[in-house]
Amino acid sequence: MVFGHYILRGKEPVPASDTLEWGRWFENKDNRRVAFDKVEDEAEVSTVFVGLDHGFGGTPLLFETMVFGGKLDGEQDRYSTWEEAEAGHKAIVGRVRASMSDDHSTAA
Repeated sequence: MVFGHYILRGKEPVPASDTLEWGRWFENKDNRRVAFDKVEDEAEVSTVFVGLDHGFGGTPLLFETMVFGGKLDGEQDRYSTWEEAEAGHKAIVGRVRASMSDDHSTAA
């Protein structure tokens, strides 16, 4: 086992046996995508399995949502499970949409 390196078996994170296994698994970017949404033409929200523990000693944080573009550009959040990542993705997409509708309502 390589400390802090994980792969997915289905939707469950498991420790990689070594860096070679981890590297091979990560070569396929489709293994890592949890969700992706383009919100209008202003922003994209991407949630992926990062495979490296960003929990730094606590509960492993292995999934990440990031916002690219729009009012919330650069916003991110991290999660421990696939289910948390899916729920977090939907929540951030909702926040991005709300930030855009706020802009449209103040422009009127």
